[in-house]
Amino acid sequence: MAPTKKAGVLGATGSVGQKFILLLSEHPDFELFKLGASTRSAGKPYKEAVTWRQTATIPELAQSLIVVDCKSSEFADCDVVFSGLDADYAGEIEKEFSEAGLVVISNAKNYRRVPNVPLVVPLVNTSHLDIIDRRLKAADAANLPKSKRGYIICNSNCSTAGLVVPLGALIAKFGPISTVTVTTLQAISGAGFSPGVPGFDILDNVIPYISGEEEKLEWETKKILGGVGENDTFVPLSNMQVSAQCNRVAVTDGHLECVSIKFASEIKPSIEEVKQALRDFQSEVQTLGCASAPKLAIHVLDEADRPQPRLDRDRDSGYAVSVGRIREDPVLDFKFVVLSHNTVIGAAGSGILIAETLLGRGLL
Repeated sequence: MAPTKKAGVLGATGSVGQKFILLLSEHPDFELFKLGASTRSAGKPYKEAVTWRQTATIPELAQSLIVVDCKSSEFADCDVVFSGLDADYAGEIEKEFSEAGLVVISNAKNYRRVPNVPLVVPLVNTSHLDIIDRRLKAADAANLPKSKRGYIICNSNCSTAGLVVPLGALIAKFGPISTVTVTTLQAISGAGFSPGVPGFDILDNVIPYISGEEEKLEWETKKILGGVGENDTFVPLSNMQVSAQCNRVAVTDGHLECVSIKFASEIKPSIEEVKQALRDFQSEVQTLGCASAPKLAIHVLDEADRPQPRLDRDRDSGYAVSVGRIREDPVLDFKFVVLSHNTVIGAAGSGILIAETLLGRGLL
């Protein structure tokens, strides 16, 4: 069947925008319809405007599309707009689009902290999209025009995406977690592309600092795993402490995270019960039958030296999370290693799955 919804991509020449284009190029539900970038790129065929940095070639559909300015009037016919814009530009542009009645799914950080903007990792908290359902029903009741029905949904930081999936699975099965410590080993693709000599900084090296990353992990986790309060505003978890240390390592794709947790309850599950809870976990994207949904939300690996980025990042085309080395922690309760594909489920892929969820729920 032909795609039924028209999709636009903002920041189409950047690394996240390129990933959106790859994931949308043969999508069964979304037609790649509009590509937006800076004024210097506008008016050019995409293949002339972009410095392509993906391992796959530029999709034929995208090559001849003419790049346009990031203005809502250019995207008026789109059913959904995916934003891969840099945070320096995303705020005003995404606001203008949503105020023009467009649906914006953003990879940028600008609106993640806004209390009534959903911050969604689609393998764990699509229930937060319920507020969009209520807004649209209210708009129907008030007979509001399309121009009054726009909104923004954010996907999380790339490192947060991997962390919250096993945490959400364990909370759903065993109840609250009081303490989380996480040390990340993050791939260089998460930093975007920077030409020139600075790329040598990562060779033969580990850089124990990523600007703003630890703060994002610590507060985003609480919003994603939290609930919805009055006036459809999100209430972050207040009974869970998260401590993060973030490192950049010389890996192309795939964020590895070493996690320790402590449950709030004095009654602890066994290691086998923890493993089974992770294996059994299912997300809404799977039950809805979303096109990009992984067969397993979480792959539990029993090998002593897994997961590894090169071997495990592409499980279920990068939409799944892998968890291994599950064992007791002598300080807290349990510890394990998480791997997620930072440019798929940690970035553009999350945006695609969010849109598929909206479509599956009849909200697009």
